Amino acid sequence: MCRWLVYTGSPIRPEELLYKVDHSLIDQSMHAKLGVTTLNGDGFGMGWYDGPRRPGVFRGIGPAWGDRNLRELAEHLESGLFFAHIRASTGTAVQETNCHPFRYRTWLWMHNGEIHDFHRIKRDLALAVEPELFPHLEGSTDSEMMFYLALSYGLRDDPPAAVARMVGHVERVAAEHGIANPVQMTIATSNGERVWIFRYSSAGASRSLFFSRRIEALRELYPENPMFHRVSERTRLIVSEPLGDLPGAWREVPESSYGVVEAGGDSLRDFHPTPV
Repeated sequence: MCRWLVYTGSPIRPEELLYKVDHSLIDQSMHAKLGVTTLNGDGFGMGWYDGPRRPGVFRGIGPAWGDRNLRELAEHLESGLFFAHIRASTGTAVQETNCHPFRYRTWLWMHNGEIHDFHRIKRDLALAVEPELFPHLEGSTDSEMMFYLALSYGLRDDPPAAVARMVGHVERVAAEHGIANPVQMTIATSNGERVWIFRYSSAGASRSLFFSRRIEALRELYPENPMFHRVSERTRLIVSEPLGDLPGAWREVPESSYGVVEAGGDSLRDFHPTPV
């Protein structure tokens, strides 16, 4: 499947997390430890915010570890909120429009997982996408379909409720086709002001997802680590798997839950699909 990370906090260069830590996202593209596949070489993408305008996006179809343009961009760009994703295809084509993150206006979205037997229910799912949103669908992945279904169900107003309705819709359509346990997902989405994360699977056995402890605690645990002293207390990381072996630095996102990261504080809550 895939690996991804979200960074939010003091502006940094993405190379700090993509290249410079022990188990960076680039290292995970070749040596993932917790994913379904060790290699994640079917494309990559990065999305970043640098103000109130819509986020920038850079995507490529080759392996992330060999892309010189990604390295150049990550070395010179600075952002206080960015997404990065390395892809392992679950069957759809390796093409730029299938690489994450996906963007609609100020929103970014990325996903690890799958809709089981997506090819069998793709048409029925697409019919639930709002007509004004449908022309913006560019690729052929289940991940992008989930994004536009969530947008259709109100992502811009209430992300947790919209994602719950999206999952409920997918599970209902799948059941009508005799498909059991169709949804496997860890998802990150943002409007540039807040970040929402989701961990859920229909079978109750979701792919891995972790978040960093508060910076104050990390400074106490690792007083010699310069990065923990450079960034502010509001800095957070959410990752498919930890970026290195720092005991006590990471906590696992609970099964069937969602989180919100915002300026006023963070929260974790239970996630349950809503039948539609």
